[in-house]
Amino acid sequence: MAANLFKNILNVRSSNLLFKKWKGTDKSVIIRDPFGNRPQKTKDSYLQVIKMFEDGDPRRRGHVEFIYAALSRMKEFGVQKDLEVYKALIDVLPKGKFIPTNIFQAEFLHYPKQQQCAVDLLEQMEDNAVMPDIEMEQMLLNTFGRRGIPLRKYWRMMYWMPKFKNLSPWYLPDELPRDVLELSKLAIARITSVDPDTKINVWQTEEIQAAIDKTWIISAQSRTQQVLLAEQPLSEPLIIKGPYNVYLRDQVVTYFTLLGKLRQEPKDDINLDGTSSRDSLLSWIRLLEKNDNPLLANVPVIFTLLAPSSDVSLHESPDAIPDDKTQIAE
Repeated sequence: MAANLFKNILNVRSSNLLFKKWKGTDKSVIIRDPFGNRPQKTKDSYLQVIKMFEDGDPRRRGHVEFIYAALSRMKEFGVQKDLEVYKALIDVLPKGKFIPTNIFQAEFLHYPKQQQCAVDLLEQMEDNAVMPDIEMEQMLLNTFGRRGIPLRKYWRMMYWMPKFKNLSPWYLPDELPRDVLELSKLAIARITSVDPDTKINVWQTEEIQAAIDKTWIISAQSRTQQVLLAEQPLSEPLIIKGPYNVYLRDQVVTYFTLLGKLRQEPKDDINLDGTSSRDSLLSWIRLLEKNDNPLLANVPVIFTLLAPSSDVSLHESPDAIPDDKTQIAE
């Protein structure tokens, strides 16, 4: 669109504007950041700064620079996914002044810097999967009119975002859990959803006496995989591969697979753990052996770690692990 042609020219931040104004003089400039001196980084304090700006100057001078500064601070305050905050920023823009009154103003991007600022705000909403509502449409209409670029952007968002919101067959809650264990359960449920017979287990490495890492392990295995693993020839090694990534919105979870081959059919057990270290993977193999996979005590296992997450010693005493055939290949 025409707005994108002006983006690199007109997208000016407040710091650059101030320094250009005073360039070549001996006067020093102090830039005051209203978001930086907040003792608590919360939604209430964020909205309070916006309210202070609105009440401080009835003309709302510097509103574009203030909105850009507020957008850059959203993650710090944890409000990047809050629709109410985005509407409060749109409300900072003066009403009526930016509405084109003739065809020439409408076609030649009336008040381009303000329109580009509103478009950038909507793009940040889109990047954070925040869907606008009808009230926001009325706010943009009162600010830029029906021929404004921000209102066109809003209409495109309202057309495409509902289509993509529920497109994925794997359900995720609106707010992802902060606990890593719960997030890993959602990830492994997505990975193993192809086989409804898959059983997901949560184990603790404390069950293995020789374990170094004290963490949790999530393992997924179907009955078919368990039968194939029991028929694994003792002369053919199993291979642990990984780490691989699975994405849950903006969160990344790593997992490992246990691979084997028998009668041209691959075996593929899946593991998630809290540290992704060599020792936790070794504990996973021993826990699989302890839970209805006794053949693992006699089958060699090769670790082919693409990028080890941490350096953990795998030295074990002979009394703790008799006849251990685990190997590591990097």
